[in-house]
Amino acid sequence: MKVALWWIRRDLRLADNQALHAALSRAGAVVPVFVLDESLWASPYVGEKRLAFLVAGLSDLDGALRARGSYLVVRHGQPVEEIIRLCRETGAEDVFAEADVSPYARKRDARVSESVPLHLIRGLTVFSPDAVLKNDGTPYTVFTPYSRRWQALPLPVMGDLLPPPDSISTPSGIATLSLPAAPALPSPLSFPAGEVEARRRLKHFVATAMCAYASDRERMDLEGTSKISPYLRFGMISAREAVIAALQAREEARLCDQAKGADTWLNELIWREFYLSILYHFPDVRKESFRANLQNIEWSNDEDDFQAWQEGQTGYPIVDAAMRQLKTTGWMHNRARMIVASFLTKDLLIDWRWGERHFMRHLVDGDPSANNGGWQWAAGTGADAAPYFRIFNPVLQGEKYDPEGAYVRRYVPELRALPARYIHRPWSMPEPFQKQAACVIGVDYPAPIVDHRWARQRTLEVYKRARDV
Repeated sequence: MKVALWWIRRDLRLADNQALHAALSRAGAVVPVFVLDESLWASPYVGEKRLAFLVAGLSDLDGALRARGSYLVVRHGQPVEEIIRLCRETGAEDVFAEADVSPYARKRDARVSESVPLHLIRGLTVFSPDAVLKNDGTPYTVFTPYSRRWQALPLPVMGDLLPPPDSISTPSGIATLSLPAAPALPSPLSFPAGEVEARRRLKHFVATAMCAYASDRERMDLEGTSKISPYLRFGMISAREAVIAALQAREEARLCDQAKGADTWLNELIWREFYLSILYHFPDVRKESFRANLQNIEWSNDEDDFQAWQEGQTGYPIVDAAMRQLKTTGWMHNRARMIVASFLTKDLLIDWRWGERHFMRHLVDGDPSANNGGWQWAAGTGADAAPYFRIFNPVLQGEKYDPEGAYVRRYVPELRALPARYIHRPWSMPEPFQKQAACVIGVDYPAPIVDHRWARQRTLEVYKRARDV
């Protein structure tokens, strides 16, 4: 019987898994394998919360495999060596895996393909980066034309989704390691792992929040987003299934708001594919600014300011709430991500790479492409980035997207007793009121570490010098 390996990387699912489907169509026996890559597992940028989510997801996948007569084979070491070794042990003639776009993944896969037949199958994205190109064959670097070309391609339909297999024949007795213990976390993750939970969340979002998504998604005090990003990050649900859900919601919309919500959410899914395309075609974005004329910014990089930002002690409530949400939960609202990134790079003039690394250490959904794209967008240095002179005012952002201060009160308990009119500018509250609310600025809660108006002017001057070089 012909044997093939299904090499699992970012596709922890059985439903709509094109790599698994290809393996089953080519071999009578399939060995599901996950390699605990020692070079990534020990990286300080992986993050305990994301590791815990991954381990839980692998355990869930193993249970689903065992229910179908198979099991997850776990190895630890260098993927190139472990995949080659497992091919020899099992007699596997082919290896099937979902194609990835990061520089590390592509180098790793190129090395594996030198020794064994490695078949890289689409699935991380709906359309591969090489399929969405300009007429001259070059990649897009601006989102809007990329999105138009993306949507002009034949879009997937419900009938394209691949059902999970009823059974998987896997040879018994293959040596496997136990999954490592998940890192001990101070509080349980709010994201139960697994494709069943991913599909439940998607269904719930479409049924309850899609209609108001266009208006509510920016509000940090509302539950207006899908929160399936961690599941997309590890492929516990396919990008194709998410896109089909958006397209179907748009087609079935009975109200204008429903259609607008579906279109807006589809747009966010296309942004994900855009950033994956940028990383694929321009791998140096992980190390340097995408815009050549902004590669020599004179960053301040004050370590005390950076620590205050990390700990949520900047004196700007919306920034501090977001940073504490990240530290506590491993997730942050997208609008909050933009606010804190703008504050770090534009108010504190700290290199976006510092913030990018901090996010990767804490985000459950930390993805190299989206994280890099978001940070460079906020810093004004990336592909289709916000103009360098767009600098978010943290007070106005808080007042607009958390008008009553519910989000701030949730994560900054020192400010819970403050009236809404002072919640985003507590330093303006008269001192008697501060004492009455048990929140004296500079004692119970820090004063702002930087004056926004002064910082804005400083940043404009620094960016202008970088552009003029």
